[in-house]
Amino acid sequence: MDILSALLLGIIEGLTEFLPVSSTGHLLVGGKLLGFKDDTALFTVVIQLGAILAAAWYFRNDLAYIVRQCLSKDPAMLTFVRNVCIGLLPAGIIGFIVEKTVGIPDSLTLIALALIVGGFIFLAVESKLAIDSKKTGEVDYDSITLKRSLLIGLAQCLALVPGVSRSGATIVAGLASGLDRKTAAVFSFYLSIPIMLAASMLKLASGRSELQNISGGTIGLIVGTIAAAVTAFITVSWLMKYIQTNTFKPFAYYRIVLGSIILLALALF
Repeated sequence: MDILSALLLGIIEGLTEFLPVSSTGHLLVGGKLLGFKDDTALFTVVIQLGAILAAAWYFRNDLAYIVRQCLSKDPAMLTFVRNVCIGLLPAGIIGFIVEKTVGIPDSLTLIALALIVGGFIFLAVESKLAIDSKKTGEVDYDSITLKRSLLIGLAQCLALVPGVSRSGATIVAGLASGLDRKTAAVFSFYLSIPIMLAASMLKLASGRSELQNISGGTIGLIVGTIAAAVTAFITVSWLMKYIQTNTFKPFAYYRIVLGSIILLALALF
């Protein structure tokens, strides 16, 4: 049962990591329902490694192009990479401080409220978008300015609160700053790759002694990571096609409904 629970949680991670619905919130709720033991959040953080490697593989051609352009000293691409680094700084610094001091809260009430509030913010931002923000095609790297990168990076810090959603916070900030949907979503991926990779590796390095305290142990962690990788690749592939002609409103409605169900369940039980 522990391995099955790890498998289910890995699937949940892969399905929700890159959608603006909060993977951490889903994992915490799912873990409590399944009775999964992950007191130090080692399992939750490390299985993200599977999801992030899947995203990196999906964007492998784009990442290779960025590297080639940087090696050839293309000014536009060097500026883009600089802006990605700027976007990473706020969450990296603040996340480290929070992790070492107060820790990450896991209150179901907080998760529910964050889901609901985030859903309404998504609806508000989507309702104000101009028609041309629905454009499709190539990622507009030039539109990712230093100012926008810093704004999106600061928004990413909000994802330290379970239920907010890292991808949700960065995508909303990107849309609100004027990016089109595809560029906002892809920039969210680029921000996630280094920061989540670093978080997973550091957590695994510092928490190896806690492996035996996780439900399913090392095998459970491996199963969860593989499940997250497979489902994340499928989800990213679907999302990139979906946003070509659709808005993020369905995810906003989902957040509001799920948060309301959690609050109702807490009130009744």
